[in-house]
Amino acid sequence: MSRIGKKAVTVPTGVTANVEGQTVKVKGPKGALQLVLHDDLVAKMDKDGIQIDPRSETKRARSQWGTYRTLVNNLMTGVTKGFEEKLEITGVGYRAAVQGKNLQLQLGYSHDVVYPIPEGIAIVAPKPTEITITGSDKQKVGQVAAEIRGFRPPEPYKGKGVKYVGEYIFRKEGKKK
Repeated sequence: MSRIGKKAVTVPTGVTANVEGQTVKVKGPKGALQLVLHDDLVAKMDKDGIQIDPRSETKRARSQWGTYRTLVNNLMTGVTKGFEEKLEITGVGYRAAVQGKNLQLQLGYSHDVVYPIPEGIAIVAPKPTEITITGSDKQKVGQVAAEIRGFRPPEPYKGKGVKYVGEYIFRKEGKKK
């Protein structure tokens, strides 16, 4: 039995949610999101909120149960509070700037890296060495952060590159004589 899956997802005030077959639609102050459930699961609206249950007691249905309950909970959090990811740029001459609908990164290459900002995502560069990514879809925010980090991942010798705030970079010792 899934301990997470058993709990109903509460619908906060100011959020409208409805279940149509396998689709859960949520609308709130930060936007509207929807999720299509796995075929082994069924969702229904209660007075408590949205309850996710497995259709059968198969191993696959039980393994998807808690996962999809968490995904529905992330929809609720996304349309009320939103999600945020912060990146940090380390290195001499490395910097970022938002210009219109693009993020311009100078990461030590012979050219600037221009990253078009996707729909539903807001990117702010409060300092030239900091990037803040916000949005209502947790998966999209994380994906954008991973793509930006992928342009110049931190290297283990000097730690230069783009990293998540709070990420630990395992450092190596350089060459010895």
